[in-house]
Amino acid sequence: MNGPGDEEVHGQEQEQEQEQAREGAGRDEGGKRRDGVDGYRDDRDDRDDRHSGGGVGGADGAEGAAAAGGGPRGSGEGDHLDAALLDALFAQAPLGLYLLDQDLRVIRYNTAARGVRGMPSTDIVGHRPAEFAPGFDRAELEAVARQALQDGGYVREHLVRGRMPTDPGHEMVVSASFFRIVSDTGRPYLVAAVEDVTERQGALDRLDILHSAHQRLGASLDAVGSAQELADVAVPRLADSATVDLLDEPLRGLPLRPGPIDPGAPLRRVAYRGVHGTGPTGPSPGPIPHGALSTYGAPTPYSQALVDGRARLIRGLTEDEEWLSADPERGRRLTGLGVHSMIVAPLVVHDVVLGVLALYRHRRPEPFDQDDLELAVELAARGAMSIDKARSYARERSIATTLQRQLLPREPAELSAVQSSHVYLPGVVGPGGDWYDVVPLSAARVGLAIGSVTGTGIEAAAVMGQVRTALRTLAVQDLQPDELLVRLDDAARVLTDEQRGSLPAGAESLPDGLASCLYLVYDPIGRTCTAASAGHPGPVVVGPDGVPVPFPVEPGLPLGCGDGCYETRVAELPVGSVLALYTNGLMSGPPRRPTGRVDGGAERGGLDEVLPVGDGRRAVLQRVLARAGEEELPRLCDQAVYALLPERQREDAVLLLVRTLGLPDDRVAVWTLPEDPAVVRTARRLAEHQLAAWGLEELEFSTDLIVSELVTNAIRYGKSPIRLRLINDRGLICEVSDSSDSTPHLRRAKSTDEGGRGLFIIGQLAQRWGTRFARHGKTIWAQQEVPEAVAGAPSEVPEVSGVFEVSEASEASEASEAEFGGRGELPG
Repeated sequence: MNGPGDEEVHGQEQEQEQEQAREGAGRDEGGKRRDGVDGYRDDRDDRDDRHSGGGVGGADGAEGAAAAGGGPRGSGEGDHLDAALLDALFAQAPLGLYLLDQDLRVIRYNTAARGVRGMPSTDIVGHRPAEFAPGFDRAELEAVARQALQDGGYVREHLVRGRMPTDPGHEMVVSASFFRIVSDTGRPYLVAAVEDVTERQGALDRLDILHSAHQRLGASLDAVGSAQELADVAVPRLADSATVDLLDEPLRGLPLRPGPIDPGAPLRRVAYRGVHGTGPTGPSPGPIPHGALSTYGAPTPYSQALVDGRARLIRGLTEDEEWLSADPERGRRLTGLGVHSMIVAPLVVHDVVLGVLALYRHRRPEPFDQDDLELAVELAARGAMSIDKARSYARERSIATTLQRQLLPREPAELSAVQSSHVYLPGVVGPGGDWYDVVPLSAARVGLAIGSVTGTGIEAAAVMGQVRTALRTLAVQDLQPDELLVRLDDAARVLTDEQRGSLPAGAESLPDGLASCLYLVYDPIGRTCTAASAGHPGPVVVGPDGVPVPFPVEPGLPLGCGDGCYETRVAELPVGSVLALYTNGLMSGPPRRPTGRVDGGAERGGLDEVLPVGDGRRAVLQRVLARAGEEELPRLCDQAVYALLPERQREDAVLLLVRTLGLPDDRVAVWTLPEDPAVVRTARRLAEHQLAAWGLEELEFSTDLIVSELVTNAIRYGKSPIRLRLINDRGLICEVSDSSDSTPHLRRAKSTDEGGRGLFIIGQLAQRWGTRFARHGKTIWAQQEVPEAVAGAPSEVPEVSGVFEVSEASEASEASEAEFGGRGELPG
């Protein structure tokens, strides 16, 4: 047995061997101490453990192992093994490992993390991460670390961005994982595993930018909006600021010009995005104002990109760049902003250059690299496709709008029956099938029509032209409004059948019919208005005093539904009344709130409330029309648009305003004739006296022939009562009415025929002639052109158009003598 001295010597030898093992574990093969494994003494530790270069794996190997990994206490050989494994873990781990105490101070670490290489261990051990890595978000790091330390949860791969003092010029992205360990004495520690994922995250960021571009670009059908979306995608994730300049062709929807672009071609600044703002409301985007035209100096990266369609990367931009002298104003702006790196990428689609995307860096220190260039080229390609899509849409919209405007009436002619004004506003989604018409009819009457074709685009505009042509053809036949809509419905069903191939799958017909239509006929002699509707809202009517006039028109089914039944309403309208015919687009969206007073200082009474759809907006229109006696019709149209439409209405909007006029009584002469052939001579004398009173003696001969033929035919083939009426409008209209429903037909008589030349003679003498039917009877009319000298002479008659047609058929036998004022009736 060994004595006490032997045990003491043996204990000292064992302690020396452990010390040598620990010293060897802290050194490399050359005997030098490894960087990053130095420790420090924790004076706050209430244990008697000794702390040396191994940190937690210090003098007491068992305690150190327990603290680092919770290993069991054992023999000296086990302590030596645990310390060696711990040292090997820190020395050979491919990840950056940090052991932190309760105050989040580093106890032990390794140098696998790129950011701490080359830093003295004294700057790391005993310090918090925010102290030796100030370029990272301190609050974020400490919040995540303390949560893991307190809750014991596992925080896995938390991404943190920042810059290390050893490489402040490059942003670093690390993936940090945290988990808590507890020693056998109950003291908690925090282990942080840090991996440099800068390259991997950079690739993911670029993919995410492309994904954002895929989601955002193309959503707008506006070239300017698409360009702004492109700039918004690039800033701030790729660049500090971005500009987009476009040629005028994409903006105006014009065909593209293949081949290289002249460097001197003007481009328009359409989009800007910077870290401080966007567009024209943000800080000045440079020497080129938003929306202004400019040209690039040549040769510069901008002009070169236009010529060959290839992107340019300028990694380091300095004031010594030679190309800056070619565009000194732009160069001064770039260097003044501190731009140190830039990319110029042409917007190319189908080998055609649309414009230029320019990306700049002036805040982040990293210059653009090749990966950034490839990303910019991809963004520019996607942006160019979106802009070209908007250009194609703008072109199609322009064609459809042009087609529709060509199919709509020109400036309305001056008529004796009405004054009219209109406004047509294409919708945001493109022109639709809204239309209107003012059709001169016989007897100084006028037909008023408004409607809307289902759908939008060129197809709707083409169908609208067909419907309007059909309506105008039927209107000049002097049909009653309800009968006209019945025939127009037949024509609409034919058009619907022709379009069946373009209907959605499974649809047998258009869900809302082919079109809606409201048709009215106003008679300036009788001051009456007759209306019928096929699925269209009725007119808004106010009297000359601004008081609303009730005129309820019950809408029938839309055209193309085949109902064939429409109700007619008749209203007497005082001279000076105003009718408003509109399409549904005028009533879309909330009414705009006015900004106080209108021109002239008058209050816009009642227009500042937000009204519901339907009757509420009609009330707004009525209030606008209440000032009809004080305003011209074009100004009233504008006031109605200001009050009813939002800034950009989605659908087409058409408003037709009509002010009724009256034909003076001294311009109309009416006689009731007996059914006697001898009265023909008397009818000629009456016409001659009336022409002399009107100063139209030059038309006496032709008028005698027309009156003789029409009265003779009425006596021979018609039924009493027979009436002769002369109307002195912008043309001289001669009408003969009887109670017969027989229809005269024009034919070319043979040389051997004794008759059949009457209507042919009338057709040669008159400018126009025709027949219209009433509920009972018919009226044959003929219109002659008034000589210019007489037509230009001063007259009390209001200015009217040069179109004169027959009067309403209701002036046949069922009309009372009071309708004609009892003027000039001949005894039977």
